[in-house]
Amino acid sequence: MIARVASAEPARITINAGSPGITVSPTLYGAFFEEINRAGDGGIYAEMIQNRSFEDADFPVSWSLVKDGGGEAAMSLDQTKPLNGVNPTCLKLEVTKPGERAGVANDGIQGIPKRPRDTWAQWRVKWDKAVAESTTGLNIVAGKEYDLSLYASSAGGAPLDVTLETRDGVVLAKGGVSGLGADWKKFTLSLKATASSTRGRLVISTKQPGVVRLDMVSLFPRDTWKGRPNGLRADLMEMIAAMKPGFVRFPGGCFVEGDTLADAARWKESIGDIAERPGHWHRWGYRSTEGLGMFEYLQMCEDLGAEPLFVVNCGMSHEEQAKSNIRVSVPIDPRYLQDALDAIEYANGPVTSQWGALRAKAGHPAPFNLRMLEIGNENGGPVYDERYALFYDAIKAKYPDVQLISCVWGTNMPKNRPLEVIDVHDYGTPENFCNSSTRYDNYDRNGPKVYLGEYAVTRGGSGKGNLRAAVAEAAFMTGLERNSDVVRMASYAPLLLDPAWQSWNPDAIHFTRSEAFGTPSYHVQVMFGANRPDVNLPLQIQQPERGRIPIQGMIGLGTWQTQAEFKDIKVTKDGATLFHSDFSKDISGWKRVSGAWQAEDGVVRQTSSDSDSSIVVGDPAWSDYTLELKARKLSGAEGFLISFGLPDERARARWNLGGLANNGHGLEFDGLSDQRVPGSIETGRWYDIRIELKGSTVKCWLDGKLIHDVVRKRVAALYAVAGTVQKTGEMIVKVVNASKDPVETVLDLKGVSLPVGDARAFVLTSGSPDDENSFLAPTKVSPKQETIRISGPQIQQTFPANSVTVMRIPVAKE
Repeated sequence: MIARVASAEPARITINAGSPGITVSPTLYGAFFEEINRAGDGGIYAEMIQNRSFEDADFPVSWSLVKDGGGEAAMSLDQTKPLNGVNPTCLKLEVTKPGERAGVANDGIQGIPKRPRDTWAQWRVKWDKAVAESTTGLNIVAGKEYDLSLYASSAGGAPLDVTLETRDGVVLAKGGVSGLGADWKKFTLSLKATASSTRGRLVISTKQPGVVRLDMVSLFPRDTWKGRPNGLRADLMEMIAAMKPGFVRFPGGCFVEGDTLADAARWKESIGDIAERPGHWHRWGYRSTEGLGMFEYLQMCEDLGAEPLFVVNCGMSHEEQAKSNIRVSVPIDPRYLQDALDAIEYANGPVTSQWGALRAKAGHPAPFNLRMLEIGNENGGPVYDERYALFYDAIKAKYPDVQLISCVWGTNMPKNRPLEVIDVHDYGTPENFCNSSTRYDNYDRNGPKVYLGEYAVTRGGSGKGNLRAAVAEAAFMTGLERNSDVVRMASYAPLLLDPAWQSWNPDAIHFTRSEAFGTPSYHVQVMFGANRPDVNLPLQIQQPERGRIPIQGMIGLGTWQTQAEFKDIKVTKDGATLFHSDFSKDISGWKRVSGAWQAEDGVVRQTSSDSDSSIVVGDPAWSDYTLELKARKLSGAEGFLISFGLPDERARARWNLGGLANNGHGLEFDGLSDQRVPGSIETGRWYDIRIELKGSTVKCWLDGKLIHDVVRKRVAALYAVAGTVQKTGEMIVKVVNASKDPVETVLDLKGVSLPVGDARAFVLTSGSPDDENSFLAPTKVSPKQETIRISGPQIQQTFPANSVTVMRIPVAKE
């Protein structure tokens, strides 16, 4: 509960330790892992070679020729002699003149993502340019051992030299392979580095003429996390382990769905011998080897001490989701339902079962105890309702104890079967997250439990993941912990980023081949996860009242899976025209954020079926203005998105007309809706739209009728939550100061005797809310430990501006 006091008085946080509240969910803070931004292949999956099976593209991605001392050779992709049926391509090296040596080299993970609009030829040009400019390679560390495995064949039996070396030829480790023949044979080799380099490469060469074929060329550091074969990168996994995740959701995300079902994830193709895993291209612009597969995910969860949460594809991709929004029925392939049932058997079944036997063969006869399954990702609408019922009935009939998680997309959620847990995704601004701290205070305690499956501050000045974003997320998390009887799980997203492969911003952990650091948001996750109490304690905050934030900024036009046109856009203030666009020639002056926009005959038209297509224009300093325009829907699922008060093009303050599959109108401030009312937009009809901004108030008219009159909420300074740890007897108090000024505060501890000893405090803050961490300054914004002297149940504490503080106070009950 938050109360306001006169600004001259210090704030007061009163904690009643004598009246313990709800039990805090042990799975409240978890981790969401998605194969995005090279999080898996090139990230936590410790494989060092890119394109190890030569299936990435129609050219040998990441492989180059080595010709030293007059050597002459050529390399090509070859399918005339496949290693097996699922990976048909190998690398063919034809040496006509060996010279000093002739062979091939691999520099590790290189390049950039292939974007949806890139042709293969366009991507190759971009990829070649990125590789030419790259300053990284294999990270080789002196004294460490590296395990090489490869398949090779050569009718001439040419022995192979294997080296780890720098790009300019300095050898770091060396070995050899002999005994090649006309048939494929697997070879393994241990290489110990005598020196270090972050620009290393693997070279496989020969000193004899002839033809050599290579496939499944794999290189792992010996010291994987927990020492497991086909294992994980130790430094990144230690950072994830520091979060103390109660669960891990995997493997996505949109990775599960795919743009189409052809590039959706299929777990059955990710188990067994890595040479028999086909891999696939996915929507984030690179090929997944599936080396990090179902078994490896389950083993990772067990090693983390975290509950596994597996996300299954319910037979819907992004393409099928779009069809669902406009009520087009898409028949389900029965394999998707069977895959879900078989996944549970693989994780939990006895060794005598078909899939349990394969788990045991992989080295884990004991069950992994998979108890949570999510049906789809970001799906909704009538088709998803059908799929949810189908999966619910089949899974509950065979595995009644498995907890099922349903998607929530917009406000759509299935109504034809019970809902145990619903997955809510929330991305927005700092203001949105602070104000959402009370979202679940009045949530129906008899309704479904909540999983915040994806959340992060992504707009409103969040940078690449700065202190401002982290503080707002922490404020939001105090509300999740306070309401942990209904909010059972939460996970920040995305978790990992290789900056060269970025598809989303911001991200918790940034890494290269040799370095890694956590953003301020990562440190908040660690602070909350490592300091989760067992039982919540009721508290009250009394603090000075802050003024309302005025609505100001640019304007924008948009659609959601809809084609529409707009004209006569005009912005005025006090009788003066700030902006007018007649679209007589083009859309010059506007910034296209997404979608297909073109101007003609005084009209701007958006013709793609993409979600969230938009253009913006104007000055971020515009305030107290009136926006007028006309809009007409041409075809599609919904209506119009008219934006206002945008500090930047990534922000979301808009009037959603005909939203939720054309069932309502509502104001949206970064995903939070105000005054949602029934309504729809007709196709082919011109509508008059008017939006007035005055201070913190917005009014909206449609065809002359006032639809909304909303005052923007105030943002508080302090947010707090408290609880106790049964094992240590400590009280844990988390306090967030989201304001630009320090706040002098009295902590009043009721129901406890004099605290026994000093308290520890962990404080995350910095000189500016814009401060970020980087590879050059990886700990610029990181928690610092302090000692708080305690002389009684009232503690005087000043919380720094833009700060997150976690206190562990030793207490004894009265």
